[in-house]
Amino acid sequence: MKRYNYILLALSLGFVVLTGIFLLSGKEVQTPDSADFIEQNPDSRALTFSAPIPETVEFCGEIISLDRLDMRERFDREINAFTYLHSTTMLYIKRANRFFPIIEPILKRNNIPDDFKYLCVIESNLDIRALSPANAAGFWQFMESTGKSYGLEITSEVDERYHIEKATEAACRYFKDAYRKYGNWVNAAASYNAGMGRISSALNNQSVDSAFDLLLVSETSRYVFRILAVKQVFANPYQYGFVLKKEDLYPTVPVQEITVSAGISNIAAYAREHNLNYMQLKEFNPWLRDTKLTVRPGKSYRIAIPKKEDLYYKAEKIKVHDAAWVKTENSK
Repeated sequence: MKRYNYILLALSLGFVVLTGIFLLSGKEVQTPDSADFIEQNPDSRALTFSAPIPETVEFCGEIISLDRLDMRERFDREINAFTYLHSTTMLYIKRANRFFPIIEPILKRNNIPDDFKYLCVIESNLDIRALSPANAAGFWQFMESTGKSYGLEITSEVDERYHIEKATEAACRYFKDAYRKYGNWVNAAASYNAGMGRISSALNNQSVDSAFDLLLVSETSRYVFRILAVKQVFANPYQYGFVLKKEDLYPTVPVQEITVSAGISNIAAYAREHNLNYMQLKEFNPWLRDTKLTVRPGKSYRIAIPKKEDLYYKAEKIKVHDAAWVKTENSK
């Protein structure tokens, strides 16, 4: 034990001597607070800095001040969570390059603010096969009953909660209903997590007008702040330590849609007919939930078929959907 103490003492003295040499030599000792250090080491893995917090954030055209203590601290929790979930947040950005070009036009066509695409990110991580422990499914995490009520077909063979375009259309119908009820997008977004009934009851019982002022269960209380935080990271990835190149992003894959009006007895065989394997066909049509597809009289489905050559990585074919995702401080 004494020998261990001597070793610690020697190491401590050595550190003091080295520090003194630096100071006596007139050289600046670079500390974690040094702005130069941060600029020169945006991807440092050795030190952890608290993520920068803006004075205000914007959501659906509304400027939201973060000067109130609880607002600032709730945002602080989420912005640091996304900043330091390195691999997960980076994956969000990579996937967004593939899927935002699909989601954004649907939101725009339905007059839903573009910011609702970030709700999709926190709901499903942009995972086409996302399924929660409560059996909420797809990009927009619809429960079966809610999905059906908003026009999605859900059977053992077809589950349109996994159909990106149709599920996004259904989500837009929900957002319109919620906006008509509340008259603002913050409450509409909060209700997507808790349900309109619960948000309406809480607003009434607590005599406030905004979901930001409600005492709610942790998941719902954090929900809108998670949307705000992921939007902030997406808008300024380099500022939060994410350094991506064009070739890192996931490309969009063009597809041809084939209308199917008759049943498919064997989807694996159908895939081979189109120069694909079963896995590849299901990757582009995750709403197909069985090995066969039954088509009722008068009904039809559109199946997405990519070209074989588009299923291989070619950096030169990748298009950057948002220039901010690959921008650095040194970019012109």
